[in-house]
Amino acid sequence: MLLGLNVLTMSQAKPLTDLELIDCAKANAKQGVANAAKLSGYGDDVDQFMDALQSACQRIGVNIDSLSDLITEQQQMRQIPGLEIAPDSESSL
Repeated sequence: MLLGLNVLTMSQAKPLTDLELIDCAKANAKQGVANAAKLSGYGDDVDQFMDALQSACQRIGVNIDSLSDLITEQQQMRQIPGLEIAPDSESSL
């Protein structure tokens, strides 16, 4: 039993703004705009989320047209499967 702990769901929380919104949107951009909007506290209101995100980005001097503009090269790179080569034991090089 949790005493004195107020747990808020995203639907009850205030939507994120400014740098917190940008950080959350960037971290979740690969999962799509609907998911990023929900995780940022905007629920299903994708238009309001995108308006707030574009405004936040403009305030820091960054212009975006879509959420995908926040995905970095590192996030886009996929790990290429490879073959690991190692000795049979620590003493056998």
